[in-house]
Amino acid sequence: MLTETRVPEPVVAAWDLIRSGLRRDCGVRTFDGWLRPITLGGFDANTGQVQLELPSQFMADWVQTHFADRLALAWRTAIPAVREVLVRASSGVEPIRTAATVQIPPAEPEQAPAEVQTGLYAAQLEPRYRFDNYVVGKANEVAFNAARSLATADKVVFNPLFIHGGTGRGKTHLLHAIGHEFRARRPGTKILYMSAEKFMVEFVAALRANDTIRFKQQLRSADLLMIDDVQFIAGKESTQEEFFHTMNEIISAGRRLVITSDRAPQELDGIEPRILSRLSWGLVADVNQADLELRLSIILKKLEALPEVKVPQDVVMFLAKRISSNVRELEGALNRIAAYASLQNRTIDLAFVEEVLASTLRANQRRISIDEIQTRVSDHYRIRKAEMTSARRAREVARPRQVAMYLSKQLTPRSLPEIGRRFGGRDHTTVIHAVRQIEKLRAQDPELDSDIRLLTRQLES
Repeated sequence: MLTETRVPEPVVAAWDLIRSGLRRDCGVRTFDGWLRPITLGGFDANTGQVQLELPSQFMADWVQTHFADRLALAWRTAIPAVREVLVRASSGVEPIRTAATVQIPPAEPEQAPAEVQTGLYAAQLEPRYRFDNYVVGKANEVAFNAARSLATADKVVFNPLFIHGGTGRGKTHLLHAIGHEFRARRPGTKILYMSAEKFMVEFVAALRANDTIRFKQQLRSADLLMIDDVQFIAGKESTQEEFFHTMNEIISAGRRLVITSDRAPQELDGIEPRILSRLSWGLVADVNQADLELRLSIILKKLEALPEVKVPQDVVMFLAKRISSNVRELEGALNRIAAYASLQNRTIDLAFVEEVLASTLRANQRRISIDEIQTRVSDHYRIRKAEMTSARRAREVARPRQVAMYLSKQLTPRSLPEIGRRFGGRDHTTVIHAVRQIEKLRAQDPELDSDIRLLTRQLES
């Protein structure tokens, strides 16, 4: 808690410089939308604590999540005495700026345990990332169940757990959730979470300081070790050597190891075969691209935490359909809509969303054609593409044709009559029947449901 409510002029001047730097580095659009509303709420020279305030708790949470590290680094660069930057919702009280120059005391080095000084324990688990707010669907249920099992079971039958998937699909969320659950069930256990890049940086620093023994002890004594984005050690021979031995020590001692990557082990280039073999030794779980159903669930879950944000159903569906690249971008789009609506006092509707998300929507524009759908479905079911427009009604042809009509309705903006014309001049009622039939069968036939999910992912990727 801040004890000093006055803001010294040197701190005010530093904040003006920091704001200019943020505007330059982050771009005008990001700065105006998220950073311009920040006000300097206070500074405590005794504790080195700076307080930044925003108009709403929602905006404060967003800035804390996305800009905390950048703000902390900017403040420490401008004023070395700053040790902590707090971001919170405004109390409504304007801070008082003092005219007198206040001498800011130099930061004194704090005595900390050895493991803290190396930086290995500096990364804290993100409080928001837990199992109970991770939205599960077909695309990620295997990875989710495996993560929860590793965190909760007294004894795991797989070790390590290797989770892979593209950017923004929730891998890091699962890592933090594992850490929280493991700590809650086993208080006092040692948990290490770090990126592969940080592993490399810390290892090189230990080499230069001739202090690799302590580095190894800290890592290998962890009860749960989690390494994010292991692909970044590709080509780094000495780092890979240390990583391999750390893996062996953790696994041999019966401790738990979780690793993430953007690719499956066999697709990782520049990493030693013995490491890849070890990574594949446990359980390999993938996080696929979220399908429409999962994207809808994610948006609805996010809106539960934002009761003050009113988003109509047509906007929810619009977002789920148009932003399919990754979950992180989808959540970011929703955050931006909520923030802009609050700042501009606007009602959220389709026109407003298209205005605010113009650049995001352009980037996500993936024009799937009916021809592409027909080709993909024909290949999947091993029939000639010409059968999509033929008059044949045999089941082995009619069912794939219905699937292609269904996907054309779901994934393209084409009208029912136009879809019918592209399938051999069929009537729009035939398309309606096909769509209803496939929707009905998906609920009854897991194999057909799996086929459609796979085809959708392939077409959207």
